[in-house]
Amino acid sequence: MTGTTPQQDLDQPHDLVGIGIGPFNLSLAALAHGIPGGLAATFYEQKPAFQWHPGLLIEGSTLQVPFLADLVTLADPASPWTFLSYLKSRERLFPFYFAEKFHIHRAEYDAYCRWVSERLPGLHFGHQVDSVRWNPERRLFEVDFTQLDPDGEAEALGRAYTRNVVLGVGTEPYVPEPLKPLADAPGVPVFHSADYLAHRDTLLAAGHVTVIGSGQSGAEIFLDLLRARPAGAEKIHWLARTEAFAPMEYSKLGLEHFTPDYTRYFHALPEPVRAELVPRQWQLHKGIDTDTITAIHDELYRRTLHGGWPDAVLTPGVRVRTAGRVATTQVELHLEHLQQGTRSRLTTDAVVLATGYRERPVDRMLAGLDPYLRHDSAGRARVDQHYRLVLDPSVTGAVHVQNAEKHTHGVGAPDLGLAAWRSATILNAVTGKEPYPLPRRTAFTTFGLETREAPSIPAQDRKLTPLVQQ
Repeated sequence: MTGTTPQQDLDQPHDLVGIGIGPFNLSLAALAHGIPGGLAATFYEQKPAFQWHPGLLIEGSTLQVPFLADLVTLADPASPWTFLSYLKSRERLFPFYFAEKFHIHRAEYDAYCRWVSERLPGLHFGHQVDSVRWNPERRLFEVDFTQLDPDGEAEALGRAYTRNVVLGVGTEPYVPEPLKPLADAPGVPVFHSADYLAHRDTLLAAGHVTVIGSGQSGAEIFLDLLRARPAGAEKIHWLARTEAFAPMEYSKLGLEHFTPDYTRYFHALPEPVRAELVPRQWQLHKGIDTDTITAIHDELYRRTLHGGWPDAVLTPGVRVRTAGRVATTQVELHLEHLQQGTRSRLTTDAVVLATGYRERPVDRMLAGLDPYLRHDSAGRARVDQHYRLVLDPSVTGAVHVQNAEKHTHGVGAPDLGLAAWRSATILNAVTGKEPYPLPRRTAFTTFGLETREAPSIPAQDRKLTPLVQQ
């Protein structure tokens, strides 16, 4: 829904206002829509329509989670907003059944989410949230927003009152410091992977291309470029800081790190332990799926069938120290190998930064709540087990977060497979009821030891039995 915000949004307090409409808040909106008796919820998004990583919808690329990790199924498989309901509405259930695809195409997931976003009530695109404040007199949050016209220009100002807020503003592309000046400079062919498809033709026309980043996006882009460039003249470098182009941990028990059981375990760990643990778990969510690794190797091998090697260099364990322009058309990367301690230079015509994403800053938006926020020892917002920011007790409302809690809830924070469960957890907390009963156990693994008090033993019976007879 785009256009004028209904008058009741301005005058009547909501039960919930969602800020941002990505997959996670779209999941929340879909499940909120199904609560018996209704929930007064509205959602604001700055973009004019739903978009999910449009620059990475590479032909043939698939989700790394099964289709059951849609917006609602793992909390409410009977919801009208499931992926299977979407297929039914498109008369595609039988083709999907015979395709036997557990992992769907990314473009299909994007189309499914757009289908939901175009039908759910209470979604307001073209609305930029500017600030959130607590009004102690009304005991409500004030959410100020700017309504935008189709060109993204300010059209009108508005304010909504709500008992609860859910932040789902997502992440933004991360560009390493040495490459920021080049990425920000107009006309320089240094692009983040988030914009890959918009610049694909430029990259295919470049004499030499360098891809930086060892995750799934980097692998998919390297493979796409490799397939499109002529054999023997590929002229592609693929560089990464990680020690190897490693497969993602996808064993059945390994995947149990993305269950509610592990999330609860991780949240209960001491803060220093959590901070030390997350970087060590990179292969759980930053590796490459084995099908993509296999496809890359197959393509490289195919190009050796008639002798010679493809002009493609794959080098892990490398960081970019500095970067600059050479003349007016090329980029020079100053590299360091982390294990060898050696340094080198690489001249290239274009660079793709598959360097991932970081949580989008919300400091300005939440500046009005700063006196009420509680932080951990590293200055990060504290988040309780129900995904609520820990606020001063004088604030009777709640601010929940989606995909901004990796430091408190672990590597599952950005995972689509936990979207419906987290949304249900938030809605259960907001309503104070249990519209979505959640399973008490979700993993075969028992994370951590159960703490039980030792039975009391009378003092006279506390004798050790020797292991060896004297």
